[in-house]
Amino acid sequence: MLFSISTVIALLIDRILGEPTRFHPLVGFGRLAQGVEEALIGDSVSRARGILAVLFLIVVVIAPLIVALHYILAWIPHLQWPLAIIALYLTVGGRSLAQHAEQVGLALAANNLVEARRRVAMIVSRDCEQLDEEGVVRATVESVLENGSDAIFAPIFWFLILGIPGVVLYRIVNTLDAMWGYRNERYRYFGWAAARLDDLLNWIPARLTALAYTLAYPFTGASQTAWQCWREQGHQMASPNAGVVMAAGAGALQVELGGAAQYHGQWIDKPQLGLGAAVGSGDISRSLMLLHRAIFIWICVIALIEFVSYYLA
Repeated sequence: MLFSISTVIALLIDRILGEPTRFHPLVGFGRLAQGVEEALIGDSVSRARGILAVLFLIVVVIAPLIVALHYILAWIPHLQWPLAIIALYLTVGGRSLAQHAEQVGLALAANNLVEARRRVAMIVSRDCEQLDEEGVVRATVESVLENGSDAIFAPIFWFLILGIPGVVLYRIVNTLDAMWGYRNERYRYFGWAAARLDDLLNWIPARLTALAYTLAYPFTGASQTAWQCWREQGHQMASPNAGVVMAAGAGALQVELGGAAQYHGQWIDKPQLGLGAAVGSGDISRSLMLLHRAIFIWICVIALIEFVSYYLA
């Protein structure tokens, strides 16, 4: 199976159709996970119950699904390629991410800051009611850079490494982290296992994403700035993965990101990321262009590896 062609087809389908509005498998899984949460969390928010919830879903849901897919593909090998494309399409979210960011940019272009705040609140977890225009743009650009890794590059990576089982496992773990990975009173301990497992699965993809951001503008000062920011600032954030991605992306765009932000009524000082000017409304489209350049780099590298492997086999 040509992974480069499969990846391109899946990304094109996502670009044309977007996420399914009905009967999306992840929606059904989310409801199941919510039921498990309600059954286990009770009056306790212990780390042990969170570990038990993750193990239960892996053993009862993920493992049987992967085994079933294995036997189906063994019986009908011709289904491998179309099923692989469908699996990757269902686990990437490129169009959704781009559309949300573009809607924020359109609201700002229309001088509608209230609508821009409402739009950006759909893709970030920080409090958006009091954000000024610069704060809205900063939150949007950070979301594009970070979620580009989670929603596009990490699924592609695990698809390349482990095929359908890999991309299914990654997206389910990432969904659990999105549901339980908050650092509030309810999920601080219960969501620990899901968050740490998601960090583990994203460790390599995040650094490959940062590398693609760094190489997106070769032979310019932007690549040097991206590398400098990645090296000096990437480790400063609490997340082991978000920092490297956003630092490299901010350096490539030559803008400043990070800084204080309000989450659930509490101000949190985040480290300064990037070097250069303060962000402006045009940087939303520039961040999407950086994301598209990084995707192109990934596709070219995958195709090159396949080409070399074929002729060396």
